[in-house]
Amino acid sequence: MLTKVAEGVYVHESEFIQSNSVVVQGTSGVLLIDPGITADEMADLANDLRAMGRAVVAGFATHPDWDHVLWHAEFGDAPRYGTARCAASIQDQLSHADWTDRIAEGLPPEYADQIPMEMLGQINALPPDAELVPWDGPRVRVIEHRAHAPGHAALLIPERRVLVAGDMLSDILMPFLDLEATTPIDDYLVALQLFERVADDVDVVVPGHGSVGRHEEVRARIEQDRAYVMALRDGVDGDDPRVGPSAPLEWLPDIHRWQVQRLTG
Repeated sequence: MLTKVAEGVYVHESEFIQSNSVVVQGTSGVLLIDPGITADEMADLANDLRAMGRAVVAGFATHPDWDHVLWHAEFGDAPRYGTARCAASIQDQLSHADWTDRIAEGLPPEYADQIPMEMLGQINALPPDAELVPWDGPRVRVIEHRAHAPGHAALLIPERRVLVAGDMLSDILMPFLDLEATTPIDDYLVALQLFERVADDVDVVVPGHGSVGRHEEVRARIEQDRAYVMALRDGVDGDDPRVGPSAPLEWLPDIHRWQVQRLTG
């Protein structure tokens, strides 16, 4: 089911870690951002769009993690965009003969046989200096950074005062750093600075996973993520509830400890 979060902007929430797909209405159709997760969910999303009388005219993947580069045949053959680094990263993954086995290792077992792999990762690279998503609709600004994954991008829709944050600014997940990067902590802090610069222009933030945040929650989430990353940097125990005894997902404290070990080891 699509939920309206701003004028002309809708969100579909998956059962898998509250994954959010975003629909932005344009002149002749919609921009579909990070569609997922199961085949049935995507088919239902396609049906909802047909009921609205809207075809998919463009897609966008915020980053190259498997759950953000999925697609379904019922969405049609619209161009699917991502940053140049995002496209290069997923193409590198797909270049291996055993790519399906490699990606399958990271799939949640309870959903693995429901996730369509046939059209995964078919991303058109935007020019490296692209500032906007090329489509016939409200201006969608690309905010590229190096936090979480190569070629990660948030999308700012100024006319709708909406920030689609990708896998950041979640109320249920703490920051997941790209631990293969040279400077993962600095990369994350720089990305949060980019978000802070546009925060006054945002009333709604849609994370890749978790609940939609509104108004004062936008800056609160930026500050919460910054506090978590700075605690990692300084080697101190933070008080982030997302990794504490009452963590919303039982495996998050383990991921937190793993991140600490990788950064300090």
